Amino acid sequence: MVSRSYSNLLELASGGGGGGGGEPLPSLGRRRVPRVVTASGIVPGLDASDDDDDAASAASDHSSHAPRERVIIVANQLPVRAALRPGAGAGGGAGWDFEWDEDSLLLQVRDSLRAHHGRGDVDFVYVGGLRDDVPPADHDHVAHLLLEGFRCVPTFLPADLRSRFYHGFCKQQLWPLFHYMLPLSPELGGRFDRLLWQAYVSVNKIFADKILEVISPDEDFVWVHDYHLMVLPTFLRKRFNRVKLGFFLHSPFPSSEIYKTLPVREELLRSLLNADLIGFHTFDYARHFLSCCSRMLGLKYESQRGYIALEYYGRTVTIKILPVGVHLEQLQSVLNLPETGVKVAELLKQFNHRSRLLLLGVDDMDIFKGISLKLLAFEQLLIQHPEWRGRVVLVQIANPARGKGKDVKEVQEESDAMVKRINDAFGQPDYQPVILIDKPLQFYERMAYYVVAECCLVTAVRDGMNLIPYEYIIARQGNEMIDRVLGLGPSSRKKSMLVVSEFIGCSPSLSGAIRVNPWNIDSVADAMDSALEMPEGEKVLRHEKHHRYVSTHDVGYWANSFLQDLDRICLDHNRRRCWGIGFGLKFRVVALDPNFKKLAVEHLVSAYRRTTKRVILLDYDGTLMPQTSFGKSPTSKTIDMLNSLCRDKNNMVFLVSTKSRATLSEWFSPCENLGLAAEHGYFLRLRRDAEWEECITVIDRSWKQIAQPVMKTYTETTDGSTIEEKETAIVWSYEDADPDFGSCQAKELHDHLESVLSNEPVSVKAGLNHVEVKPQGVSKGLVAKRILSTMQERGDLPDFILCVGDDRSDEDMFEVFACTVGRKPSKAKYYLDDPADIVRLVQGLANVSDDQASLHGSSSGATLPDDEAATATIRR
Repeated sequence: MVSRSYSNLLELASGGGGGGGGEPLPSLGRRRVPRVVTASGIVPGLDASDDDDDAASAASDHSSHAPRERVIIVANQLPVRAALRPGAGAGGGAGWDFEWDEDSLLLQVRDSLRAHHGRGDVDFVYVGGLRDDVPPADHDHVAHLLLEGFRCVPTFLPADLRSRFYHGFCKQQLWPLFHYMLPLSPELGGRFDRLLWQAYVSVNKIFADKILEVISPDEDFVWVHDYHLMVLPTFLRKRFNRVKLGFFLHSPFPSSEIYKTLPVREELLRSLLNADLIGFHTFDYARHFLSCCSRMLGLKYESQRGYIALEYYGRTVTIKILPVGVHLEQLQSVLNLPETGVKVAELLKQFNHRSRLLLLGVDDMDIFKGISLKLLAFEQLLIQHPEWRGRVVLVQIANPARGKGKDVKEVQEESDAMVKRINDAFGQPDYQPVILIDKPLQFYERMAYYVVAECCLVTAVRDGMNLIPYEYIIARQGNEMIDRVLGLGPSSRKKSMLVVSEFIGCSPSLSGAIRVNPWNIDSVADAMDSALEMPEGEKVLRHEKHHRYVSTHDVGYWANSFLQDLDRICLDHNRRRCWGIGFGLKFRVVALDPNFKKLAVEHLVSAYRRTTKRVILLDYDGTLMPQTSFGKSPTSKTIDMLNSLCRDKNNMVFLVSTKSRATLSEWFSPCENLGLAAEHGYFLRLRRDAEWEECITVIDRSWKQIAQPVMKTYTETTDGSTIEEKETAIVWSYEDADPDFGSCQAKELHDHLESVLSNEPVSVKAGLNHVEVKPQGVSKGLVAKRILSTMQERGDLPDFILCVGDDRSDEDMFEVFACTVGRKPSKAKYYLDDPADIVRLVQGLANVSDDQASLHGSSSGATLPDDEAATATIRR
């Protein structure tokens, strides 16, 4: 049986597979039946009555074999190479040969984790595409061979769809934009094409369907790699709300000013946020992603015990910052090859016997690797420092570009022309300043060049990571065989020099390298000269520092750290209740505490009918009135609804608001029996018997004269910020300001106000997009307690309490009793979806009061249970 998913239970039950020609596919390990099919009678063969002997055998197997941890690694390409045998025709798949791609990061992750990080028993399954087109007639057999021999699940894409997906949207639109190239013209990355975007989404959906064939969502971890599959998390989260899902981006993530030009910017962000853990190589990339989430989605992030996290609809999305490393075992094995030593000896004879120093560049032939800038800098070195002519050689290894197009051809032509110009200007009969190698090299040949190079140059103008410097450091460390070829003794200390661009992902981890701005040609030329002139002792120290880092932060360390964090983050998945909301790529999951329930209107109305002393407290903004409403004054419908509630002599209805006393009195003057309560320590119109009295606490407001000038200064210097003066409080809001600058200014303002108001009886609190100063110890919670205590003093205790609000200012009130508006984390016990639900609820209660009044009777008092006494919130 191949599948451990819920998607093919009939085949699972019958033991059928999905292989070609009716042949069952090989097993993906010991079957772990999903929880939904373990009940007796649901799936034939799982019921003990079907076959007692088989059931007993299965129970014995289950008790003796614990389930293996399994990681499903998903990427655009599988870590295998496929080849069609010469002369083999399509059909049956017998003409295909497969082998592992030893250069694939995905394979290196598996090998390194199993060898050195205690994960030898982890089952790795790969989902991805093949580089070669496989005829449809061969699909079933090729899939069978890959699954059986390589634990790989291939995604077969039609040629035209794959071209529009990879060469179209990925390479023409996402890849240039993520490397800071705006599509200002069709030649620069290409304009946004909706058809290419649809192809991208379609391919991600195909990948999701393949994962569904093999996943056991309660147990497996899914690790998605790179920008090719950025919407895949949404498809998986939509199918399995609690899937354990990590995503790692191997490319740069651009600044918000660049990213926000993408027409589908929000869809990609929301899709990534459907992962549990999102990984980046550097803090810069993570910072740009978080800034985009803040500016475009209004999300805030915070540090939680050393981890950066976003709260997204009750789910915690964690950000991981860790650069990938190299596969040490692979590099060491290549260094140990006899042909590597032979190649090193050959290169020594070519360069060292003439006392020439070798500068090395290894780059893909694309527009972002900065090959032409490197050649210009080397030319400048030979112009400014004639002493290096005839003594230093630049060997530039240009790997074939991964993409294709006009820009690749232009880079090739420009590089060839520059190499010819430099060699013509500075070459000698036995001296060629630049050697351009534009054909593929064997890995051992590249390692040999690393060994003999005095300095490695990486001058990419933008690159996600770039492991060339790491490989160079390991090669320069060498081994016994290499040392013998180089003529070094056992006690010889190794050395290396690096000149690296500050725009590549590995730069922050190489503190001993000479960092350069590749666009500054003179600066790069000076860095080359410094690397050549540097004292030997300093080269040794820099090399040793780099080697300590690279040798301890290999690919296994990186992968193990990521999977450990993913495991930790997903521990509470089954302890939370989840709901899926939204359509298409705006789908997201709301995760809440199991005790947080939707308020049952029928239950509330029933309790309302049975009780005779009721207290109802309602927030206004966001509860009775939507936050997005421009007109904030109550409608005639709201006034009529409140009047219906207030006319019931069994009700004490209060509007608890942060609005000023004057505003509340003006807006709700038609509601003669409505109690108005403000959060800042006073009441308005509290009814005693049939009469209302004003209970106003006199509060010292002299501190405002200190706070107002300070807030005014920050308002003048922060475009988009405002000051709102309330009855006893002042609020500085930066909701319409730049979110990053506004947040920074808010922190400064908070500290400034705390300093100047340290001797005043006020508190300074920072909230969502605002800073508030108000008297100490006052809140909506205090209002709620005072209302109850006043009623208690009169011997008028209520047997029904309903309290409804929607934001953080209501949370203190919810500690007393609560219903919050919106399905979100809250101190309330119940929620309602939106203000429209609240209006329907209040209108329903008002109708009950009207009906009871028309019948001239009221129900005898029954108390609403304390644990259900009035709690709810509004979903955002």
